[in-house]
Amino acid sequence: MRANLSLFSLFFLFAFTAAAETVMFRSDSMTGSSGSGGDFARLTGNASITTERVEIFADSIELSGKDYRYIKATGNVSGTNIKEKIDFTCAEMTYDRELKVSSMHDTVHLVDRANGTVANAQLMEYDENTGAVVMQISVAMQQKDNVCTASYAIYNTQTRKLFLSGNPQIVQGADTFRAQEIVLDLDTNEVTLDGRVRGAVKRNDE
Repeated sequence: MRANLSLFSLFFLFAFTAAAETVMFRSDSMTGSSGSGGDFARLTGNASITTERVEIFADSIELSGKDYRYIKATGNVSGTNIKEKIDFTCAEMTYDRELKVSSMHDTVHLVDRANGTVANAQLMEYDENTGAVVMQISVAMQQKDNVCTASYAIYNTQTRKLFLSGNPQIVQGADTFRAQEIVLDLDTNEVTLDGRVRGAVKRNDE
């Protein structure tokens, strides 16, 4: 049997039942329930969620699963991964608090402040455990003098390596590199090209 939760009881559950971390919330209105099938809460209007790892703002936020494991945010989504210093905006996102994996959809904009990297794509999935950001569709990423585009990319915030495929291109100043697959070391600027390699390198006359 499921029971409706009042504002006070829902806050109590967020603050004390959410297992390993405290979950704080704010919104214009809220509905929720709790029972053997799992916990559920919907925050509507100027909604926000703050945990030890992430801060999320959106028009609407839903929490579900045991101990509110799953977070789904929709409409004007923005937020920060506090520990990894990553800011993001998108139209919709989901976050698994247990696995620490987030999926972002529709015009995703990501700023990795720790590594000075800015990325855009239609779809992104970020795994905090491995540091891997998988990006798909209209990928564009910039870091220092590197401007990278592709249909598919994997950016690792820990190893600072970028893998590109799907008509990938890297522009470094006046130099351009194209291939079937490209790997870029963001620390050394070393570019590895594989398959149908093309490019143009401009050398300055002394």
